Amino acid sequence: MQLSELTAMISPADERAKLTAKMRWDSIAKPLGGLGLLEEAVIRIAGMTGSADVDLGRRAVIAMCADNGVVAQGVTQTGQEVTAIVTENMSSGCTSVCRMANVAGCEVIPVDIGVAVEVHGERIRQSCIRRGTADFTKGPAMTREEAERAIMTGAELVRELHGKGYGLIGTGEMGIGNTTTSSAVVSVLLGKEPELVTGRGAGLSSEGLRRKIEAIATGIAVNEPDKNDPVDVLAKVGGLDLAGLCGVFLGGAAFKVPVVIDGFISSAAALCAACICPDAADYMIGSHASNEPAAAMVLDKLGLRPFLYAGMFLGEGTGAVAVMPLLDMAIAVYREMSTFDDVSIEAYQPLD
Repeated sequence: MQLSELTAMISPADERAKLTAKMRWDSIAKPLGGLGLLEEAVIRIAGMTGSADVDLGRRAVIAMCADNGVVAQGVTQTGQEVTAIVTENMSSGCTSVCRMANVAGCEVIPVDIGVAVEVHGERIRQSCIRRGTADFTKGPAMTREEAERAIMTGAELVRELHGKGYGLIGTGEMGIGNTTTSSAVVSVLLGKEPELVTGRGAGLSSEGLRRKIEAIATGIAVNEPDKNDPVDVLAKVGGLDLAGLCGVFLGGAAFKVPVVIDGFISSAAALCAACICPDAADYMIGSHASNEPAAAMVLDKLGLRPFLYAGMFLGEGTGAVAVMPLLDMAIAVYREMSTFDDVSIEAYQPLD
């Protein structure tokens, strides 16, 4: 399948299913809108799947793992070797997202889409496009063809999971330097100066932050990415993990599977997907508000509101997994709670 064929499969969410779900919520014996964003999420999921009979079934978090050549500019606190270590730990279940996913009944699927060295592990999907990107301060991070292959890798994985009955997908990542690539992509797509969209990532010093902003500004100046061409932006100043996650969001929209955004990095990928195909945003669910300065900007651009304001910035998909039990609880109320008629209580009426 080509990218153009994938985007042609995407249509807006089903408004009739959303209306039916809203009517179900309003019939339940509780204050109207009492569960707030959780009610809104269930209504939106009905629109995504085309059915008000909301049942998420199996769920997985896809963690795209890749290295970024821009780390050569001193933009990270840790070395590039950490990407491979954590990727392999995801396979053995020894990372934060794995522990959280066990509680949430969620499978973790680590994908080597561009780790700098070969990684080993039974659960790792071997989908490497290239062994890390180039340093974008010197030239494009990757070729356009590589970016498109990474996008389609994410989309094809969603197609496979959909065929196996997965009804909810979370997005995660592992890649030292990927807050730098995410900030660069967001800077271009939102038309914001690098210093406005760049944060400290996993804990940079003030001097490290200065180098990070300078590297992003240099990369944009050297490569001149076209803000009207998201694939060009990904190829020139993005990363393979971002491109793969962009494909996950597009695949979710094409195959009508709800996809939960994690934090800033996956929201940058979501923004790319929505710029490629605006209807893709109908199939995205926000999770938490990251500490990164541009996180709120991106979610606002996507028209999404997060459930959690927990000061999280761990990554890996931890925020996406954290909201899955909340969705389960909301759906339990939606599916199982008595209606006003059932309990002979006069229904609440909308306020003027």
